Amino acid sequence: MHHLGVSLIVFACIFCSAILGMYLHGRLPDHHLSDESIGVVKLAVGLVATLAALVLGLLISSAKSSFDTVSSEVTRDAADIILLDRVLAQYGTQANDVRALLKQSVARGVQIMSSNDPAQLASLHTPDAYKRGEFFQRKLQDLTPQNETQRRLQAHAIEMADSIFAVRELGLLQASGSTPIPLLVSLVLWLCIIFGAFGVFTAPNMTVTIALFLGALSTSIAIYLILEMNTPLDGLMRVSLDPMREALTVLGQ
Repeated sequence: MHHLGVSLIVFACIFCSAILGMYLHGRLPDHHLSDESIGVVKLAVGLVATLAALVLGLLISSAKSSFDTVSSEVTRDAADIILLDRVLAQYGTQANDVRALLKQSVARGVQIMSSNDPAQLASLHTPDAYKRGEFFQRKLQDLTPQNETQRRLQAHAIEMADSIFAVRELGLLQASGSTPIPLLVSLVLWLCIIFGAFGVFTAPNMTVTIALFLGALSTSIAIYLILEMNTPLDGLMRVSLDPMREALTVLGQ
């Protein structure tokens, strides 16, 4: 909802700039609308439009990269969790408690990430969350191997658990990324200048108004998508948790 509100504000700023430009069109002296003046303004607006296009493309690329990184980390984490469970299954019945704890932790994580509740998502970064991870790792270390095979499996399980928690932290850090506010404000300012110039040098009519409305709407939608992709665990556009759910169904078998 926060992202939608920001996008609506952006749309209002851009479209109002266009309306203001059309309002000024009929009130500016004729020499302000001469061919020479229009030519110079077009060059300046073209420069601003180029800057705006570059920044918009940069923000979209950065947001998409962040979204794809978190998505791939979720898939990798799910695969590693399944492999860890199979290693513990090979260890023997002594690891059943650890396997149950692993399944419980995964179920809790899936429930939190699918809740779409910012408060619950924030709990993934609390000291309690880290303590639960450390407790699981201690349970692995407390296993008492009876032979060389179990010692090798225990060492492999501890290594995999460390990798899983590292990937988890990387995904959470990527998921908490935010759009640089100064860059976003600069982009909106440039878009207001562009649409205002469109309005100033265009005679007001319904066709022009609709075209400017659709242009402002399109740019605000683009900014909305950027904001959404920068928070891939929250909002309307979220990474798929299906890999984690599929992993949960096979744990403990």
